[in-house]
Amino acid sequence: MGIIGLISDTHGVVRPQVFDALAGVELILHAGDVGAGVLGDLRVIAPTRAVHGNTDPIDDPEVAESIEMEHAGVRIHVSHGHELGTPTPQRLLAKYSADVIVYGHTHKQLVTHADDRWVVNPGAAGQRRFKLQPSVARMTIRDGRVEIEIVELE
Repeated sequence: MGIIGLISDTHGVVRPQVFDALAGVELILHAGDVGAGVLGDLRVIAPTRAVHGNTDPIDDPEVAESIEMEHAGVRIHVSHGHELGTPTPQRLLAKYSADVIVYGHTHKQLVTHADDRWVVNPGAAGQRRFKLQPSVARMTIRDGRVEIEIVELE
């Protein structure tokens, strides 16, 4: 079993509630628009990997264009989503073959399960924008099964 924290669109802000929301995870995946200082703060919780978003410098060695990985037998893709223009679950499922696709960019929480695959946007964890509730997500992988929980902050 493994628990992975999912976070996106921090834009340089790590809310204090993130530490409780992601306590106990073994890895954090950041889906872009990171901002300065965020990765160091998140690494206090767990090892952290990140992709760049449309507001991050693309030459930052700490962030990748995308992440393709396997965890406990589940294939995971992480990208910001802006590479598709307006990301939608249908577009993401068509573009990437992973079992779980994690993205950000829209700031809107979303969990879609289709054809035994998952599309997850943990929402924006940074400053509140667009009247949306800040959030992160916790993904539990147990015996090849995926469970995803959105955790609202504040």
